[in-house]
Amino acid sequence: MEWYALFVESGKEEEVQKWLDFHFDKETLCSLIPKRCLREKKRGISYRVCKKLFPGYVFIQTDMDFNKYKVIKKIPGLIRVLNTGTYYSQINPDEMSLILRLLGDNAVIDLSRIFVLNSKILVKDGPLYGMEGLIKKLNKHTNRAKVQLNFMNEPRMVDLGIEILHKVD
Repeated sequence: MEWYALFVESGKEEEVQKWLDFHFDKETLCSLIPKRCLREKKRGISYRVCKKLFPGYVFIQTDMDFNKYKVIKKIPGLIRVLNTGTYYSQINPDEMSLILRLLGDNAVIDLSRIFVLNSKILVKDGPLYGMEGLIKKLNKHTNRAKVQLNFMNEPRMVDLGIEILHKVD
């Protein structure tokens, strides 16, 4: 089964996912809305929040055929099935495997714990462990790392939550 992306109305991702789960069994089609945990501060208090990794997108894993495509096209809130020419195009397996590797069991990218030593980043544990090369920039004030992911053969910068354990410059 391959992965495909559905472009949906902003804020309707969960509704589309419920619709897919209602009309397809888990063996036929599996849906996924990747999320990421971040720390945010309001009035001096730090909160842990979960946000969508790619707002406006729902990922599906299925053996796509034209009959499934016609059923999916009738989903309320769907704008289109992403494609590069034909009716539907699969997501590059390398791109999707990286996203799935970052996600935990609950489809959420959790915080990574890192050390910063003389401007060198070392990930102690978390989803970014062993993937320091993906980190393009750190924001120590907001505890976020800018990470470059490819999605549908285009590079995208996303913020992932981090916890800085120690900083030595």
